[in-house]
Amino acid sequence: QAPRRRSCLRATTWKTEIPRMTEKENNNVGVGVGVLILREGKVLLGKRHENPTKASSALKGAGTWTMPGGKLKFGETFEEAAYRETLEETGMKVNKTNVLCINNDKIEFAHFITIGLHAADYEGEPKVMEPDRITEWRWFDLEKLPSPLFFPSERVLENYKKNQFYLKRN
Repeated sequence: QAPRRRSCLRATTWKTEIPRMTEKENNNVGVGVGVLILREGKVLLGKRHENPTKASSALKGAGTWTMPGGKLKFGETFEEAAYRETLEETGMKVNKTNVLCINNDKIEFAHFITIGLHAADYEGEPKVMEPDRITEWRWFDLEKLPSPLFFPSERVLENYKKNQFYLKRN
């Protein structure tokens, strides 16, 4: 049985000193998906808005090239998140995905587990659906990728090229 707490029924106010957490200690780990869509040896990438506020991401990335993707919502499967994010961002319908890799993506004040998925079956052509976030979608040869790449997308591409589910990184 848990010990009983003493209560104070006085008319005075309880003041408890709670040590403040640093911004880093206060953050939780998030989960996101990155969707690898290939066509004729080319990968679909979107240009994130140059304005950091519009390209909003805890992992930064304004002005970088990224795969379709985003945060996993409560109760969603990885696949459902991939279908939803791809449709929201590109207007394309993903019918089937395969989990490709998992990455541990961290910067000073953000930490995400990124699940890379390969869109094995999809329909449609990419359109800019969220112009305040992504300004254009283009297909790039896997050996001639644009720069700079959003680092979580770059890592999913690295896993894909090396045929590795997980690559340990610092």
